[in-house]
Amino acid sequence: MRPVLKFGAAAAVLGIATVAALSAWPVGVEPEPIELVGDIERGAYLARASGCIACHTNFEDGGAPLSGGAPLPTDFGTFYPPNITTDPDFGIGAWTVEDFARAVRQGIGPDGAPYYPTFTYPFYADFSDQDIADLWAAFQTVPPVAENAPSHDVVFPFDQRWGLKLWRAAYLDDPATEPLDGKSDVWNRGRELVRGATHCGACHTERNLAGARVLDAVFAGNDALPGGNDAPSIRSPDLIAGGWTVSNLAYALRTGITPSGDAFGGSMGEVVMYGTSFLTPSDLEAMAIYLLDSDVAGIEMADAAIPHATEGEAD
Repeated sequence: MRPVLKFGAAAAVLGIATVAALSAWPVGVEPEPIELVGDIERGAYLARASGCIACHTNFEDGGAPLSGGAPLPTDFGTFYPPNITTDPDFGIGAWTVEDFARAVRQGIGPDGAPYYPTFTYPFYADFSDQDIADLWAAFQTVPPVAENAPSHDVVFPFDQRWGLKLWRAAYLDDPATEPLDGKSDVWNRGRELVRGATHCGACHTERNLAGARVLDAVFAGNDALPGGNDAPSIRSPDLIAGGWTVSNLAYALRTGITPSGDAFGGSMGEVVMYGTSFLTPSDLEAMAIYLLDSDVAGIEMADAAIPHATEGEAD
């Protein structure tokens, strides 16, 4: 056999072996049993904050809540969020709470396959067992929908899920949601929400060629969102320069109305409509205080400025 052919054959064998090894390479960790009793109302609140309804419901086509199917066009192809209703065949009705915990916190399905990072699981990694139990209890109240969401339409080589294991090794990071010493409880609550459940950095942070967030550009804005949208910088100096205050930012997150009287459009409009508009005044204030880095306890913000607030706290 000629040297070139030998080299080609060897390379092919090596490539096949590498793919096989990556396919067999386990990722994540097996979750501990979760036996806590979940609070349905708190779980529903956390689901709203986390964008579950907004992402997993195809509103344009009149889809049932959480039945999936809303297209997300990207440079890598079009992704379709799955059905996460209680249907046992097409949704998550056959899952255990541990399966659910692994999916939400680690981005790994019951079969051990990693999810694409269009699912914002990296922001949920610090959810507690009680958070998971609450979410699980809330999801059990969702009516089943016996309908499969479309399969992802992703171009090669991004359709090869084993490659996501390399992506995770290179780019998966833990969310910075832990409280910081020297900061108030309300500032730390805002940090927990902004960097965790509400995952503001998913849109307001630039992505690299691999689709990973550029971590030294967190909150600095992104002009290449799916669907041709863009997200401005939400760093404190830029917000302040733009005339944002704790009161008007909290109000905008509740109503979608900006200080100029304009309304949020595009993906931010959906974030407010299906997510932050359901948050309590205290959580909206906390988010605004954190984003503006205005850590002054007891900043005056009349509840009347945020009408029809959801009753109860998430803590």
